[in-house]
Amino acid sequence: MTTTTGPHPTRRLILQGAASVTLLGLGNLPFGAISALAAANDKYPDEAFKQKNEADAIKALYGKTAEPSDKIKLDAPEIAENGGVVPISVTTTLDKVTTISFFVAENPFALAASYRIPDGTMPGVANRLKMAKTTNVTAIVEADGKLYSATKEVKVTVGGCGG
Repeated sequence: MTTTTGPHPTRRLILQGAASVTLLGLGNLPFGAISALAAANDKYPDEAFKQKNEADAIKALYGKTAEPSDKIKLDAPEIAENGGVVPISVTTTLDKVTTISFFVAENPFALAASYRIPDGTMPGVANRLKMAKTTNVTAIVEADGKLYSATKEVKVTVGGCGG
């Protein structure tokens, strides 16, 4: 049987070692993953999420208006039986996409979700949104410094989130 006479590793040393291994591991991440980590540190768009009106929320988030585009595919049900979990997804063939956001016109706050898309990532997101009542859902895609949109009406049945 062998015994050691040196000091036992402390919790602090173990945690410092784990942090070093984690930081070294970042060097092996693809560029897009590092961009995603950097995007997570961007300023949270507080003002945009506080806006009740869709146009005001878009202006607060982007500072400009969007033009409709047939290069955006917005998938949403025509009728949502449960307004608490309405599945929405967006894909696009636009190049140089930097953000994708969802707006629900008649919700208490118009901006439902906003995503930063790392460079080199396929531009597409999906979410389950809560909808208070029948209204338009708008997806805004920021690509190459311009804004593009797609809109679809989703009917929320009685007994849904707002019913």
